[in-house]
Amino acid sequence: MTRKEFEALVERALRRLPKRFKARLANVAVLVEDWADDATLADLDIEPPDTLYGLYRGVDLTRRDSSYGNVLPDTITIYQGPIEEDCADEEEMAELVRDTVVHELGHYFGLDDEAMERIEEEEG
Repeated sequence: MTRKEFEALVERALRRLPKRFKARLANVAVLVEDWADDATLADLDIEPPDTLYGLYRGVDLTRRDSSYGNVLPDTITIYQGPIEEDCADEEEMAELVRDTVVHELGHYFGLDDEAMERIEEEEG
């Protein structure tokens, strides 16, 4: 899949977010990269064969106060390589991209992995 096609999957995932979440997104950039670099994986204690589909970097909404401002955007990076490697077809990729975007936005909104798992279980 080309980068442009993959970025379209990410854009579609963002467009399909519920309005109440889209309305609260501010000062966050969503990027696509091929793979997480070795330093990022080491910082997160991720060793092969494990990998990373996405990563949120920034100050989540629950930790922002009145002094928060004049800062670079938070970033959500979606890693194309591991998603392509782990999916059988474009439909599966679209689903994993959506799940990854939603997961990383959960961190932006201040949810930890445990809270996101509980929400997924309740909705599933």
